[in-house]
Order: sequence, then C-alpha cells, then structure tokens
Amino acid sequence: MFPTLIGTVVIAGIVGYLSEKSGFTRNGILQSIIICVGGAFLFYFVRVMFNVGFGSAGLNAIASSIGALIIVPTHWRGGRK
Repeated sequence: MFPTLIGTVVIAGIVGYLSEKSGFTRNGILQSIIICVGGAFLFYFVRVMFNVGFGSAGLNAIASSIGALIIVPTHWRGGRK
C-alpha cells in the first residue's frame, strides 16, 4: 500500500510538470505539481476506502491528476472578472 502511495505521488508530480511544460496549463510548475498531487491523494484515498477506480494505480493517478488540473484552475478563474 505504501509503495502505491509513493508511486501515485511521483506520477502526479510528473503529470503536473509535463502539463506545465507542454502548455496545457499556465499555473506555474510548482502550483501545477501541487494541484496534481492533491488530486491524486484524494482519488487514492477514495479508491482505498470505496474500491472505485480504473483498475491500475498508475492509470488512476494519471486520470485524477489531469482531472484536478482541469477542475481547480477553471473553478478559480471563472469567478474573477
């Protein structure tokens, strides 16, 4: 269980870094990594508690990281004008 958690964090960090370098987001490298790791942690614990997921832990980490990158910045940018 612990190696899966560490792998989830590493994959989420890589997804955050690559999304910033590719131009998918414009949050900043550290902010994108923090958003991805937070989303991956949340989905990891939901998977542990309720056994909901896509099958492999790596696919869960990638999907939750991308989902967090889409939801979090869009939510905060939409309220300001």
